[in-house]
Amino acid sequence: MLKLKGVFSALVTPFNTDGSVDYGALRALIQWQISEGVAGVSPVGTTGESPTLSPADHLKVIEATVDAVAGKARIIAGTGANSTEEAIHLTKEILGLGVDATLQVTPYYNKPNAEGLYRHFAAVADLGLPVVLYNVPGRSAKEIPLPVVARLAAHPNVCAIKEAAGSVDRVSAIRHLCPDLTILSGDDALTLPMLAVGAQGVISVASNVIPRAMSEMVNLALDGDFVKAREYHERYYGLFRDLFCDTNPIPVKAALGMMGKIHPVYRLPLCPPDEASTETIRACLRGLGLIQ
Repeated sequence: MLKLKGVFSALVTPFNTDGSVDYGALRALIQWQISEGVAGVSPVGTTGESPTLSPADHLKVIEATVDAVAGKARIIAGTGANSTEEAIHLTKEILGLGVDATLQVTPYYNKPNAEGLYRHFAAVADLGLPVVLYNVPGRSAKEIPLPVVARLAAHPNVCAIKEAAGSVDRVSAIRHLCPDLTILSGDDALTLPMLAVGAQGVISVASNVIPRAMSEMVNLALDGDFVKAREYHERYYGLFRDLFCDTNPIPVKAALGMMGKIHPVYRLPLCPPDEASTETIRACLRGLGLIQ
């Protein structure tokens, strides 16, 4: 069973000013992330604006990620959908490309029942690629019930769950039911408390901006040094908060634009933040010494 541990950056998808994917910026961002010590990257998830990528773009971004990583880090590629047929198709497309796992979001909008959720995730897991379940009720309007998590944890290809429900108690509940299932935080601000009760890492938005600091915080906590880890948490808590002053990934792309890492370009229906949010992000980055 694949073991995942540490910081996995939920990569943004950089765009050129004409809206096309900026593969040069993507490659540079990935190489910077690896040089700063992340354990892995997760392309084409929510932070990667997967809803507005065409199927061709989706596959090309994953291929470009594999090429840029060059075996130096883990890759958890987003191939989820609210149609099981589509999730299976996307996952089949990346078999053999060199990714380590697939991130499978809870089917959104159609709100399947518990049995439907189990069958959906199990059908993808049956393809053979390790699966990271993605519980994010704020996006999907549906939580993966704990009994379903327990059933899926028994599948040989379900290796982890990304918990973005905003609940540290749920991490404890999963640990109680499924002690061998790896739990990854999906909330930067809750990463430290989740690690304290048994999570093994984070799929992080903030690590797009602070990959080294995020990795150091998580590694300290995993080594049991929660005093020093809390110092990182307290220093960067404002960033964790302000990167969600607007809908993700609007603030993080704005931040990376201010840092000169990417063009701050979005595909509709996402658009740049308003003036107040822009100033909030800029002030936060300045306060941390990330920009002048």
